[in-house]
Amino acid sequence: MGWFTSFWNSSIGQKFVMAITGIFLIVFLVIHLAGNMMIYVGPDAFNGYVGTLELIKPLIRVIEIVLASIFILHIFNAVSLWLANKQARPVAYKISGAAKNSSIFSRTMIYTGSLTFIFLVVHLQTIWYRYNFANTEKIEMYEMVTGLFNTNWYSILYLVAMILLGFHLNHGFQSAFQTFGWKHTKYTPIIEKIGTVYAILMAVGFGSIPVYFLLGGGN
Repeated sequence: MGWFTSFWNSSIGQKFVMAITGIFLIVFLVIHLAGNMMIYVGPDAFNGYVGTLELIKPLIRVIEIVLASIFILHIFNAVSLWLANKQARPVAYKISGAAKNSSIFSRTMIYTGSLTFIFLVVHLQTIWYRYNFANTEKIEMYEMVTGLFNTNWYSILYLVAMILLGFHLNHGFQSAFQTFGWKHTKYTPIIEKIGTVYAILMAVGFGSIPVYFLLGGGN
C-alpha cells in the first residue's frame, strides 16, 4: 500500500482525486438543476418531486453522505494544492505572465470555489437543514423555497453565487479532462467549448430561479 499512499499524497494523485470528484459534482449539478426546474411547473409538481424523494429517504441519506465525502475530498485537495503552490513560490514575480499564460477562470479557481462553498453552507442551513431538522410546522418545500426567494437579499446572494459557480465550472470542466490526459490540439478546443456551454447552462439555469422571483414570479 506504500505506492498508493505515495500517489495519494503526491500532487498528481491530488489532481487525479480533484478530477474524479469534480466529474461526480458536475453530474450531480445536472441532476439537481433538473429537479429545481420543477419549481416553474408549480407547487404541486415541485412538492410532488420532493415527496418522491421522501419515499426513498434512506437511499437519499446514503447519497447525501457520499456527496458530502466527495465535497470534502474535492475541497481538501484543492486547498492542499493551492497551499503547495504558494509554498513553492512564496515571493511573487515582479513581472507576472499569469494573465498571458492562463485564463481568468483558472487564476480565480480558489476564490470562486471558496465563495461558492460559503454560499453552499448558507444554502444547506436555510433549506436542507431547516426542512429536514427544524421544520416543526411541517412547511412544504415549495412554500419554504419561495419564501426565501421572495427575500431580496437571499435571491441576490444566490444569483451572485451562481455566477461564481459558472466561473468555477468553466475551468474545472476542462481541467478534469486535462488531468485524465485527454489533451490534444484537435480535441482540447472542443472540450473547452463544451465546458463553457455547460458552465453557462448551469449558471443560467440555477440563476434564473432568483431572477424569476425577483421579477415577481410565483406570486
